[in-house]
Amino acid sequence: MAGISQSKSDILAEWIQASKRIVFFGGAGVSTESGIPDFRSAAGIYQMEKESPYSPEEILSRSFFNRHPEVFFDFYKTKMIHPEARPNPSHSLLADLEKEGKLQAVVTQNIDGLHQMAGSKNVLELHGSIHRNSCMDCGRLHSLDEVMSSPEVVPHCKACGGVVKPDVVLYEESLDERVIGETVKSIAEADLLLIGGTSLTVQPAASFITYFRGERTVLLNASSTAFDHRADLHIKDPIGNVMKDVGKKLRGL
Repeated sequence: MAGISQSKSDILAEWIQASKRIVFFGGAGVSTESGIPDFRSAAGIYQMEKESPYSPEEILSRSFFNRHPEVFFDFYKTKMIHPEARPNPSHSLLADLEKEGKLQAVVTQNIDGLHQMAGSKNVLELHGSIHRNSCMDCGRLHSLDEVMSSPEVVPHCKACGGVVKPDVVLYEESLDERVIGETVKSIAEADLLLIGGTSLTVQPAASFITYFRGERTVLLNASSTAFDHRADLHIKDPIGNVMKDVGKKLRGL
């Protein structure tokens, strides 16, 4: 495919072919190619919200959620939810590799559920998911459709009337301990670590890659990161194009 560093994609395909315990660690860049804007790029949500009296980071904090649920849900429903988004070649290749028994886990900082939509089963969602929502009073689970179709801006439980909160890790909240444990274990046991679509600046998520003890690390990211010097291979081409090209090469091996 034009524009892709062919020699690097060849190397990546060969490394994937030779590996048995692959883990993929991904960020917003995996979903942007499905039409979901990230936070910090020139075209991201931060730039879109310059006219708002509140920053996206402030709105997406637990204390703000508690104080101003109407403002939170207005932002959440209009800026964070993209029901039209569909998996791209990155999601598809990872799902295929899992089916083949090569990929052990997808660790994602994204909350959109596109990896599961593509067919991946073992997805470790560090920051939660828009597809899980629960009543803060009785714990009843609610679907994304129920949240989005609520006649009120703030969705309320159909059972008890309590506020329904998305299972999304907000600023000031801690990551799920079970997900952290499974993430660290998966990365520590991997023989090939693929890092894609992330600047590795969001903590504590980015720190988990330091548990990798395997043979090779591949960084698929357009911009430079603090991890560049530790990557065995760095591909800066668009990740969707790379994964599509690598998938073709793997079918030819």
